[in-house]
Amino acid sequence: MASLFKLTFLGSGGSWPTPGRGMPAVALQIDNIINLLDCGEGTQKQLMKSNLSFMKISNIFITHFHGDHFLGLLGLIQSMSFNGREQELHIFGPIRAREVLTNALSVGYYTLSFPIYVHEVKPGDSIDLGLFRVSTLKTDHPVPALSYSIEEPDAVRIDRKKVDEIGVPDRLIETIRSVGYATQDGTTYTLDQISGGLKRGRKIVYSGDTRPMKEMVDFCRGSDVLIHETSTDSSYEPKVNEFGHTSSRQAAEIARDAAVKRFYLYHYSPRITDVRVLEKEARTIFPESYASRELLEYEVPSSKQ
Repeated sequence: MASLFKLTFLGSGGSWPTPGRGMPAVALQIDNIINLLDCGEGTQKQLMKSNLSFMKISNIFITHFHGDHFLGLLGLIQSMSFNGREQELHIFGPIRAREVLTNALSVGYYTLSFPIYVHEVKPGDSIDLGLFRVSTLKTDHPVPALSYSIEEPDAVRIDRKKVDEIGVPDRLIETIRSVGYATQDGTTYTLDQISGGLKRGRKIVYSGDTRPMKEMVDFCRGSDVLIHETSTDSSYEPKVNEFGHTSSRQAAEIARDAAVKRFYLYHYSPRITDVRVLEKEARTIFPESYASRELLEYEVPSSKQ
């Protein structure tokens, strides 16, 4: 289980930038693996303002190919090359990802200094990336679009009282946890001897753009964090739904019905000047609702169960 599971909101807006609000991008750091959820225009500048290095991004997950969600890739990748990056980069996206990104990343004159692997993923896919697993859900949007769930595997909880009673050396504990046993000085210690049950892995869900969906409730059920688009407050319904988006009221109902621990409002329409209106509406339905903002950080705590 990872020791660090940390979110950094880089841009919280949608459609086009405003003076105080950037395009969609959220970083999720899992130990030393930095993942990017969407990469809207200006993402690299926001990364430079954050505590993260854009050179260390390992994976980028694009929800769909409306410009506000991926046009920041062009500048980000060229900057990585200018700075001599050698580490491979993996980009995940819906159908046509290879075609769209091959065309986009060929714009301009520059020399790519590192390998890029583009993966087209389908709704319902599950991808094992070691420290975490990524699952996808088809969203209700006018173009092919995905939601992403990123989840740690459950881990065996070590019972400290059992460790002390048996006298297991601390340096053997992680070996025992990973392979099931360890031997020292002729004594073999097993995981069953020191196990205290399972510790639930953390889970975050990033909706991308979508109308409200019943399927989203099951997809994000029990999540530690749900980041769901809230383009407007409910006064703009049903117009916001007509264009493939969700209101703060509707997203809060999803968070409530899915029993998530924390819900972040996200992807605000440029016409929304005061996001506190959306936050207030959401909290009347789901009290653990929070308005995201640029450079907001949240470290997801590990489960106590």
